Amino acid sequence: MVVKMKQRKSAPYLFHGVTQSLCRSCDRLIPAKIIEQDNTIFFNKRCPEHGVEKVRVSSDAVYWRRCRDFIKPGDQPLRLQTETERGCPWDCGLCPEHEQHSCVALVEITDACNLECPVCYADSSPSRGAHRTMNEIERMLDAIVASEGEPEVVQISGGEPSIHPQILDILHLAKSKPIQHLMINTNGLRLAKDQSFVEALTAFKPGFEVYLQFDSLNDDALQDIRGANLAKVRRQALDNLEHHELATTLVVTVKAGVNDGALGEIIDFARGYRCVRGVTLQPVQDAGRNPNFDAAQHHLDLAGVRQRLLDSSEVFTEDDIIPLPCNPEHIAIGYCLRSEQELTPITSLIPREEFVDTAPNSIAFEKCPDLRSRLFDLLSPASTPRNTADRLRRALCCLPALNASKTLEYKHIFRVKVVEFMDRNNFCVGGIKRSCIHIVHPDGRIIPFDTYNLFYRNSLDGVPAGEPVEVSA
Repeated sequence: MVVKMKQRKSAPYLFHGVTQSLCRSCDRLIPAKIIEQDNTIFFNKRCPEHGVEKVRVSSDAVYWRRCRDFIKPGDQPLRLQTETERGCPWDCGLCPEHEQHSCVALVEITDACNLECPVCYADSSPSRGAHRTMNEIERMLDAIVASEGEPEVVQISGGEPSIHPQILDILHLAKSKPIQHLMINTNGLRLAKDQSFVEALTAFKPGFEVYLQFDSLNDDALQDIRGANLAKVRRQALDNLEHHELATTLVVTVKAGVNDGALGEIIDFARGYRCVRGVTLQPVQDAGRNPNFDAAQHHLDLAGVRQRLLDSSEVFTEDDIIPLPCNPEHIAIGYCLRSEQELTPITSLIPREEFVDTAPNSIAFEKCPDLRSRLFDLLSPASTPRNTADRLRRALCCLPALNASKTLEYKHIFRVKVVEFMDRNNFCVGGIKRSCIHIVHPDGRIIPFDTYNLFYRNSLDGVPAGEPVEVSA
């Protein structure tokens, strides 16, 4: 008798491991299998109450795997604010389990805003009138200074910070602290209408920058994202900033089907302004006020935004928008040398296998030949490893590293950054532990941007247990 052996079947996916994510229905921390299928990375989640759900977390598995080559050891804060009791993400923060200091810290000085955007992670509006007092704001600034020593980047944010009645006093206060680079995060309405305010901001140079909301050049897209026709206002704000030579970053909230096809157009527009130092692209985080948001239809992951940028821009290639070593799966960055309106990606000037003092000719070098030597001075000191990725980790990780360079001035740099904040769809405990963009809670805790908006913004004790989080001295 011949026994026919059964053939084993292979799984229709590649199993990469497991993490912990959130149930989108109940916020319970649940296990998630990380799988690759059709060049896409998914989380397969299982909630004991709400069952199984499959969520796309990266539309480019090749890029997702590449991120692991860029991970660097985390830089620890000088001081922690909480103890580890219930486990991530219920002990924010920063607790001893967190793996990264605050590369960027937001200090929110008001809940009020002069817009009521349909997309707002802070749920700000004109009806929310609470402004922080100077004493509260100083305690928040002192908390980040105690944690960082000399914080690299601090953003004064809100709500809309420019409508705080003491905004200039607050900026003076922040400049009195040992902060390397200070920003104001604004929708631009006051910048467009109040020339004297823009002129007053020049008092905070150098080491000061405007982080200007700039989602589209098209009013239809702005109506969808901001609920107002703002194209003319935004251009006027930018013209005023240009007139006063105030360093500016344009920040774009990216929503699928609304403005994701025009990213290259925004970058081309931005490089026409000498004051613009770069563009930051942030796919919508499903938190706060976000009505009628359908993750399947409107959500873009980092790889998706990155690909749309590459498809619509003539400046960047696949090798020019690379993972940021602080948190590579959730931040990608590209740096360019800038000469007038011409942009030359730094990565295009570095040979892949061996670093030598040669580079292709470029318009930027022809117009400003000393940029070549400045770049090589920055990237090739004796202590720098010869490996390309290691050099980029050292030179391109944080904004102040370039700003403080004695050989390369900030005005010669143009950066494009893609920042993906996690929500209930793509939440990953590992990614949260590596988060380097934080919000300072009014009580002095320093909390990852992602978890702050999901759990801590309107609560002093977190969720779901509701037990007080003790803040260490």
